[in-house]
Amino acid sequence: MPQQFLAQGEQLQVPAIDFAAVLPILIVFGAASIGVLLEAFLPKHQRWSSQIALSLTGIVGAGIALAAYISDAPEGGITTFMAQGATTGAIAVDTPALFLWGTLLALGLASLLMIGDRSLEPGGAFISQAGLQSGGLQTREQANVTGMQTEIFPLTLFALGGMMTFVAANDLLTMFIALEVLSLPLYLMAGLARRRRLLSQEAAVKYFLLGAFASAFFLYGVALLYGYAGSVKLAEIAAATAGSSASDTLLYAGIGLVVVGLLFKGSVGPFHTWTPDVYQGAPTPVTGFMAACTKVAAFGGMLRVLTVAFEPASWEWEVPLWLIAVISMAIGAIFGLTQRDLKRMIAYSSIAHAGFLVVGAMTLTEDGLSSTLFYLLAYGFTTIAVFGVISLVRDANGEATDLSSWAGLAKRSPLVAGVFTFLLLALAGIPLTSGFIGKFAVFSAALADGNAALVVIALVASAVAAFFYLRVVVLMYFSEPAAEGPAVTVPGAFTTAAITLGTAATLVLGIVPAFALNWASAGGFVP
Repeated sequence: MPQQFLAQGEQLQVPAIDFAAVLPILIVFGAASIGVLLEAFLPKHQRWSSQIALSLTGIVGAGIALAAYISDAPEGGITTFMAQGATTGAIAVDTPALFLWGTLLALGLASLLMIGDRSLEPGGAFISQAGLQSGGLQTREQANVTGMQTEIFPLTLFALGGMMTFVAANDLLTMFIALEVLSLPLYLMAGLARRRRLLSQEAAVKYFLLGAFASAFFLYGVALLYGYAGSVKLAEIAAATAGSSASDTLLYAGIGLVVVGLLFKGSVGPFHTWTPDVYQGAPTPVTGFMAACTKVAAFGGMLRVLTVAFEPASWEWEVPLWLIAVISMAIGAIFGLTQRDLKRMIAYSSIAHAGFLVVGAMTLTEDGLSSTLFYLLAYGFTTIAVFGVISLVRDANGEATDLSSWAGLAKRSPLVAGVFTFLLLALAGIPLTSGFIGKFAVFSAALADGNAALVVIALVASAVAAFFYLRVVVLMYFSEPAAEGPAVTVPGAFTTAAITLGTAATLVLGIVPAFALNWASAGGFVP
């Protein structure tokens, strides 16, 4: 606050900040800011190598800082960015936040490797000059140019930093700011595909509109909750909910609008509008980043809001969320059966998985929290690897995502077909995969909380969804490949590392999940 706005004799109040606790976020944002400066001052031929080195160093550095803090983290967690005289801070650093930070950094690292790869396309998956008009001669020519828009790297880091802030936000205003920081870069990233430019730009516009809906609902809900509780802090909203003379209409409307905003961001049916279009049109590395990391951020924020702020009013929102979970599972499972494009099929799969995650999020127990956190970790790694494999099957027009292009893939590339089969089985929830452990943990927690009917519906939806996963497996192994079908491109080191990391995590979490489950259940949210 400038000095002229202070009353006479009033001192500028600096919030108390535990820098060690928030160092991972600061490193990510710092690397993103330096990346912007590199774009401004480095010549074009030096930008890719500098940006990829800076981005990877930033994420690894943030991971090291996180590991160092976890070893000495206070039991029960802390809040920081605390104004003088306040009882709670704007950022909560507790076990769920630390777990989600680790998840986001690991998934962000794998996503960044895919984004930085230039082996599958001459200059990577991103257009060399974003200002080119779609459909023109220059647009067709740039498909073979080796340059790329390296602004994608700082945009990725800004989005990742926003996600980390979002899952740790301890008040709704900080959460809204973090929501915008994570969303705005993604709108730009979705429209930077090197090929199929019109489809990519359409995806960017639709994702922007979808994000605008989410932000509008969320912000209006924040205003109503402030009118009800006189505060935007989660703990104070919970205290007001437990005993306040204000109109309950403000409370219920505020809860509904805030949760709807989060459901939009998590692509939960029926608030999934245009999600399949965005998955299909965005560059595949960006689709993987959005599908994994945005889902983690949206449900991480939802868990905190439902548990910390809205738990005293759980009897009011449990039934609507119950219905939303059923609708989301049904939409994802049924509409996924009709898809011919792999990226759209995985989009409807994500809508079904969002319904499973809602089952865990509405289970306000320790097991419900830990199982949902584990599910986010498991689903994220599998999804990153799935999109990495999808990017390998290509024809003259780029990625061949139509199901017919994958017929007989096992005869052309047994290794790629085997890896993709394993990942699809993980999404279906087959034993010895992380998907099975995640579903088992979430459904067990919901069953123990008395939601037996919801668990039965979820099991039926899982069985239906398994059909379209197995359909792809049958197509790859029991169909004859076309005479001049798409080829399987040998991936570079970056894409290979991303697929290997995702596949290995899917296997390890399916066989020995104890470490992740124990960490997820080590503590709850800061009250």
